[in-house]
Amino acid sequence: MSASQTSTPGTPEIPEYSDVPTLLVKIFGKDRPGITAGLFDTLAAYSVDVIDIEQVVTRGRIVLCALVTQPAHALEGDLRATVHSWAESMKMQAEIISGRGDNRPRGLGRSLVTVLGHPLTAEATAAIAAKITKAGGNIDRIFRLAKYPVTAVEFAVSGVETEPLRTALVTDAAALGVDVAVVAAGLHRRAQRLVVMDVDSTLIQDEVIELFAAHAGCEDKVAEVTAAAMRGELDFEQSLHARVALLEGLDASVVDKVRSEVRLTPGARTLIRTLKRLGYQVGVVSGGFTQVTDDLKERLGLDFAQANTLEIVDGKLTGRVTGEIVDRAGKARLLRRFAAEAGVPLSQTVAIGDGANDLDMLNAAGLGVAFNAKPVVREAAHTAVNVPFLDTVLYLLGITREEVEAADTVGLE
Repeated sequence: MSASQTSTPGTPEIPEYSDVPTLLVKIFGKDRPGITAGLFDTLAAYSVDVIDIEQVVTRGRIVLCALVTQPAHALEGDLRATVHSWAESMKMQAEIISGRGDNRPRGLGRSLVTVLGHPLTAEATAAIAAKITKAGGNIDRIFRLAKYPVTAVEFAVSGVETEPLRTALVTDAAALGVDVAVVAAGLHRRAQRLVVMDVDSTLIQDEVIELFAAHAGCEDKVAEVTAAAMRGELDFEQSLHARVALLEGLDASVVDKVRSEVRLTPGARTLIRTLKRLGYQVGVVSGGFTQVTDDLKERLGLDFAQANTLEIVDGKLTGRVTGEIVDRAGKARLLRRFAAEAGVPLSQTVAIGDGANDLDMLNAAGLGVAFNAKPVVREAAHTAVNVPFLDTVLYLLGITREEVEAADTVGLE
């Protein structure tokens, strides 16, 4: 039986397979070269059309599914026998199921749900799948993005809009021991070409003001001011001025010592190197100091960097900062500035941070990622990462571990 066809004058006729008899041919067994070519060589003798193909290889075992049009009635039995005979010769198993039409239409609403686990347990996976179903979604496909340093899988979901699905999944993710990101599916995901991150306790493991304070012998006093700010007794600008004032008289040579003491967060180099090789632009904004961020920009090949600047006069720190203050609102403002300079819509930017000072920036970005953040930040951000590897953010962007390794290989050529 031939498929119904639609055409437009001047264009080739396009088959429409919505209600024609079809066969689902499933082959499974030990993977080896030539299986896919062999199956379709076998099917080619019956002049069938290929409607859909799906192939998965897991731990050396292949499952290959081909949805094809049904051949002429007199030939179907011969096709079945030939496919089974070929499969047996390959030491494989075959299953052929009759039906009508293509896959059922997917519901409105397309989202990608990325789940990170360290490890990813069956219990957590079951809970996520159940929550998707309860929210009205259907899981169309599951794909593994990475197995190291975390297990990362991506669910393609249809039938529910992105925002209610995110609300349903992200809230209880921490209790399940996983991190979950929910983004709208579509080409725009790979168009997120600007990533901006905080520095202290995000890009680096340290708090730069504390490194300076250690050289000035005033760590306890700086910690007291920081604690007061966290209690809401001081805003960021007040606490910044109060802490920097404690550094007055420190020799400027300390700057080089602090730079040498800065420790990058595990995965930071991999994150930046991969993003750059895939065509992204990367920037940092910090409530810390340009004396450190400018060095990081040069070392890591960043496109943008902005922070506060310690005033130095006659080789000594004056205990003051100069220029525009980078505070909570300033970080969001700089994200917008960087996006404009990069020619990237704000909706296609990614921001990463850990503290309340990053909240405006995280909320302004198309995707805000709370990295090992305080609870209030995790709850307000679009998604959270709670493992100590910064490169896991790549998986939230749909970048696989294989792409990361390929980018590394390209860089070594």
